Amino acid sequence: MKLLKPLSGLSFAIYGLGLSGNSVLKYLKKNKVKEKNIYCWDDELKKKFNKKKFNKSLDFVNYIVVSPGVDIKNSIFKTKLQHNKNKIITDLDLFFMQNLNVKSIVITGTNGKSTTCKLLEHILKVNKFSVKLGGNIGKPILDLLVKKNSFVVIEASSFQLAYSKYIKPNYAAILNITKDHLDWHRSLKNYISSKFNIFKLQKSSDKAFLNEKKLINVFFKKKFKSRLIKLDKISKNKILISKINNSYLTTRPNIENLNFAYNISKYLKINKNNFIKAINSFKGLPHRHELIYESKNLTIINDSKATSFDATKFALEKNKNIYWIVGGLPKLGDTFSLGQIKKNINKAYIIGKSLNYFSDQLNGKVIFEKVYTLKKAIIKILKDLKYSDLKPTILLSPASASYDQFNNFAHRGNEFKKLIKSYGRKFNS
Repeated sequence: MKLLKPLSGLSFAIYGLGLSGNSVLKYLKKNKVKEKNIYCWDDELKKKFNKKKFNKSLDFVNYIVVSPGVDIKNSIFKTKLQHNKNKIITDLDLFFMQNLNVKSIVITGTNGKSTTCKLLEHILKVNKFSVKLGGNIGKPILDLLVKKNSFVVIEASSFQLAYSKYIKPNYAAILNITKDHLDWHRSLKNYISSKFNIFKLQKSSDKAFLNEKKLINVFFKKKFKSRLIKLDKISKNKILISKINNSYLTTRPNIENLNFAYNISKYLKINKNNFIKAINSFKGLPHRHELIYESKNLTIINDSKATSFDATKFALEKNKNIYWIVGGLPKLGDTFSLGQIKKNINKAYIIGKSLNYFSDQLNGKVIFEKVYTLKKAIIKILKDLKYSDLKPTILLSPASASYDQFNNFAHRGNEFKKLIKSYGRKFNS
């Protein structure tokens, strides 16, 4: 969609002034939108803004730009926002409405988005493409300085996609879908629907990438116009697999991420040898099954990005003799089906404010102790390691959000790394 008139002739209400909201404000000013035509509100900074003025503006502005995470159904402006729902857009929409001469790759899914986006950016850079990365990873999309006819790789969250109306990628992929953010979306059906908005405006010349049968069925049911690329399991490509010399990418979740990157790369005419050269030089992202220490006697892994049990399950499957740090803010509808992987867990240490929730989940399955803080977990593990004859794995994989005790998963993971460093001598003794 093209704007009916230049941005300078339009009016906007911006709801939420975090990273993306502030980038929208800066972008509008850069495009000469008059200050009198911009109305702002942030629930955390409400003393700075006029509530009545913002509420009134929702009826007459051209667009309402909502930041990711803002829940309009649980907002003090919910009546006006519902009434003006057709005006609600996101920063992604503004980008697509203004940047028609850019090739876009948009990635979404419950798990693996950031790794796949970073992997694609790396592959394109190594193969001399002009490329930028943004959205839900790195810089907000409107802060990117994108050249004409270049590529932009965008990580899109379900929050962004739920409100987006004009997102129109040349290449789009849903990596996977499991239960997540159900407190915000209110049902799995709504969550899935938000993800599929990624394909809604694609043309027949655009490409959609899927690998799960249930998602492929939804795609056909919705009768999207884009060409569907159904991914074969990368394990079938034995020649490709045999040439991968990157331990980070041979883990099960990253094999799936790699498969999407490989198939998208093929349609960008990157040959197999150049693809392999690129992936073998790729370095993984922090806080995602990040190996922070390894010796013949001990392995320590920071998997703070695992914010649901499904995300944690891989780390529990892959490792043995685990001393597992778990806990935080549980996801609505999340359940812990340990099955056979419970034999890999020596003991669990529950942190965070929802101690009883996690103890109920683990009761009768594994030995656990309520410790509340990361520091206490480390101290308890050090004591318990004295009685371990086998090579142990200390694993921070919380299976929950971090906001009860930390700013975000990165803050949690960095605190874990600091604690490991401060107790380094004891681990080496």
